[in-house]
Amino acid sequence: MSSSSLDRVWTVPNLLSAARLVLAIVLFVAIERSAWWPALVLFVVAASTDWVDGWWARRFGQVSRLGRIFDPLVDKVIVCGGFVMLADRTGSAIVPWMAVVVTVRELVVTAVRAEMERAGRDFSAALSGKLKMVLQCAVIGLELAVRAGIGTAAGLPTLAGWCGWAAVIATVWSGAEYLLAARVLLRGSA
Repeated sequence: MSSSSLDRVWTVPNLLSAARLVLAIVLFVAIERSAWWPALVLFVVAASTDWVDGWWARRFGQVSRLGRIFDPLVDKVIVCGGFVMLADRTGSAIVPWMAVVVTVRELVVTAVRAEMERAGRDFSAALSGKLKMVLQCAVIGLELAVRAGIGTAAGLPTLAGWCGWAAVIATVWSGAEYLLAARVLLRGSA
């Protein structure tokens, strides 16, 4: 492997994605131990680095094939893991069937994206996918904030519930949009 190939692997965005993966593991341990304040801080930092790595990659021309695969994969680990781990908590705005819907959508879109990348076609996130990610992060963040004792009287549990429903609707919508786009692309490559 040449040094220029290595440079394309060890870019700032890819390093941020790797750090986000480590943060996700620590986040899951914090949730498992009901350490709500650390979990909230870890989640906010992890979600923020997702925005930063995308901005950095575009701004400084460090978009790479690895980044186009690794970044969304890490996003899916954080979101699916957060949904699954919070779904089994009593009184959670995230219920088990929501975690199933989110996880299935993410697996299907990941498979489709991998096929598109393999075929050399760009299958970047659509606006609906970005909205879905924002809503999914919002419900996880709100649920962690409620569990950390922030804003319980201010209606955060109700807001988390509404965000959960909005996230599921956006998840289904963006999944359907991706499948329709993939159907056209796959037909064209046959």
